[in-house]
Amino acid sequence: MSAINDEVLRTLCDQLSLEEKVQLLTGRDSWSTWPLPRIGLRSIVMSDGPAGVRGDTWDERSPSLNLPSPTAAAASWNRDLMRRYGQALGSEAVRKAVDVLLGPTINIQRTPYGGRHFEAFSEDPVLTAALATEYVRGVQSFGVGATPKHYVANDSETERFTVDVHVGERALREVYLLAFEQPIVEGDAWLVMSAYNSINGVTASENPLLESPLNSEWGFDGVVVSDWTAVRSLQSARMPQDLAMPGPRSAWGDALVRAVRAGDIDLDAIDRKVLRILRLATRVGALADIDTPQKPSPIPDAELRRFAREAAIAGSVLLKNEGLLPLSAPDSIAVIGEGAVIARTQGGGSATVIPAAVVTPLEGISSAFPQAAVTWAHGAVVQQGLADLVDGTFTAADGTPGMTVRYFTGERLLSEEHRRASGIVSFDGSALAARSDLIEMHFRYTPSTSQPTVPLGIAGLCDYEIFADEEVIASGELRLRPDDDPSAAVLHPPTTTFAAPLTGAAVDLRVQFRPKLGEMGDAMSFRIGTPPTTRSSADLLAEAVAAAKNAQVAVVVVSTSAEVESEGFDRDSLALPGKQDELVRAVLDANPNTVVVVNAGAPVRLPWLEDAAAALAMWFPGQEFGDALGRILAGTDEPSGRLPMTWPADETSLPVATVTPRDGVLRYDEGVHVGYRAWLRSDNTPAFPFGFGLGYTTWDVTSADVIGVPSPESDLSAMASVSNIGTRRGSTVIQCYLERISPSAVDRPKRWLAGFEVVSAEAGETVTVEITIPSRAFAHWSGGWLIEGGEYRLLFAFSSVDIRAERVVTVAARGPVGVEDAQDMVGLGA
Repeated sequence: MSAINDEVLRTLCDQLSLEEKVQLLTGRDSWSTWPLPRIGLRSIVMSDGPAGVRGDTWDERSPSLNLPSPTAAAASWNRDLMRRYGQALGSEAVRKAVDVLLGPTINIQRTPYGGRHFEAFSEDPVLTAALATEYVRGVQSFGVGATPKHYVANDSETERFTVDVHVGERALREVYLLAFEQPIVEGDAWLVMSAYNSINGVTASENPLLESPLNSEWGFDGVVVSDWTAVRSLQSARMPQDLAMPGPRSAWGDALVRAVRAGDIDLDAIDRKVLRILRLATRVGALADIDTPQKPSPIPDAELRRFAREAAIAGSVLLKNEGLLPLSAPDSIAVIGEGAVIARTQGGGSATVIPAAVVTPLEGISSAFPQAAVTWAHGAVVQQGLADLVDGTFTAADGTPGMTVRYFTGERLLSEEHRRASGIVSFDGSALAARSDLIEMHFRYTPSTSQPTVPLGIAGLCDYEIFADEEVIASGELRLRPDDDPSAAVLHPPTTTFAAPLTGAAVDLRVQFRPKLGEMGDAMSFRIGTPPTTRSSADLLAEAVAAAKNAQVAVVVVSTSAEVESEGFDRDSLALPGKQDELVRAVLDANPNTVVVVNAGAPVRLPWLEDAAAALAMWFPGQEFGDALGRILAGTDEPSGRLPMTWPADETSLPVATVTPRDGVLRYDEGVHVGYRAWLRSDNTPAFPFGFGLGYTTWDVTSADVIGVPSPESDLSAMASVSNIGTRRGSTVIQCYLERISPSAVDRPKRWLAGFEVVSAEAGETVTVEITIPSRAFAHWSGGWLIEGGEYRLLFAFSSVDIRAERVVTVAARGPVGVEDAQDMVGLGA
């Protein structure tokens, strides 16, 4: 861990009263800590991530870089790219005066039903840990704290505030904690976020896991910040839980002062927390008169956009290609799908950011193929809830694009502002929205329709009244349903629709919201938008089929959305929403030269895959979606991603599918057999295995060797000669797995990832690559890290099932491994 002068910090801590110390331990508001000017401490500002830096406001007037989702970036398997991903986020944080980024999310993709699957890296802890370490290093290279989250076993969303995850000690250590260990020990993460859930009966913010392994074994000296509202009692103050967010209210406050004064909680526990917050302040430059390196200047916007495109391409996985890709200068292209014009660049929830601009697939394809006649057809409805009003269709009274938003308390106008977006989001009690009894949105709407009325909708927890040309046309109330997740309802609040009459081509609209707070403090959102189209599915399908028949090539973009994949709820189906599967089948029948682009943050069922000539998984690819897609289709760049999870063919064969607790308990009965490990011990075959991905060239392993003997002092080196036997330059990922040959006393996975490297080569070129296989890859947990002696098979592969070479490794028994040796063995392929 990085060195900080603790004596200086101790002197500052000793200057504080008990009340001041306790105040520091709860946030000042939703996104910042309390300043203490008399010791030179300013507020520390935090921001949600993990694929963009929103800042302390959710506002289109302060846009953010929208990078590909973490799953998309992890599909690159590229450590260097992930470090630059972190640097891009660190740069954005510096630009927005943010000190702490609340990411990366490194929970395990235990099952594809997990609602925040898109926000995590992988089903495998080794891949997760290696990439998360680079993410942390990249962010912190800009003097911004990274926050691996959510510690720990917070792998699904159902009953997420109260679920008690029951997980065995081996699985906890070898899978779920393993993902955190390397980012903390090697990445030197400055913070960790404790989760909402309980682990084996104890809520995360009060769990002994905060001490061991986090502090006593891994040497973590940073701040444990709670997930928002996850500190629920004074018991958490007795544990190494340092900061309760958000503020200004928490379970601590005056109650904690009284408990310390009564001797119920030791003052040393409080001082320990304060010292860690002061250490964080030193690291991010929030403490005056402490020598802190100057933060680098932000990376130029154009460079960030180029990187966002590069990352989207690097993480795109070519699932199938029967010679169609790259396209050979077609003279006409039918682009089909709602997602081609409403680009799904990110999932829902706290990870959401507002980009300055998004390149849609339709725009990107049109740009990449200027010689082609490019058309678009809707095809099928994906939208759920309301879509934002289209820019240019609504104007303020003076004719400028956007709307006027007014904030009232009683009859008094608090403030008036001009907004370009058709919604507002607010988190703080000091914000205008939270201080208002009434919020009014006023604009003139000019839709592209010749109908006498236009369908619109509003969303928010509120009483509402809607005026069209100064006449009331609708009023009522919107409230939470009993099963709504309170935090998810902030961003996905209840909605209602209405018909607005048009006077000529336009209508003057005033929407008045009277806020009704939910269970997330002062957090709220209100918006006006358009509901899904009411055109019949038959008409949409017929239009798409006609477009496909009349084009040389069809590109169908199928997608989920932020309403399907989001924080706050899990998926109950892996099917594409709406009639998109029917759409794909119809287009494939109409035009065999069809590319299907899968725009989803997590695996979905692809029942038409056998009939498709080409399929490309692009995940939630960020704001440069369209340009990345265009360059891949044209062959300018190769899709070089490999799956960071297993992609199921159906839902009946999923080996791990449970996300719903029973009587409040979610049991991880699969133990260490998560992801591809579970598939390998089942009799079922997925659509695509872990690590799979095609490209525009082909590869082979022409030789393999092993150097060294694994021990705490010496890792194993796996050497492979990898040949590009195709016709163009490309990239692949050489993956090394271990299998136990000798009889084992341990319930081991059939095969497990031990190391990997990205390889690039010209056509016909052979390159030699070295993959580090750390000693810990051979170890299992039994009260300590033990190595079971005997023979192991080291596999050189292009996926978890595509084995190209193997070597036998004989390992001596060792264990139990102490804390110091365990840290020596942490390498995990880095």
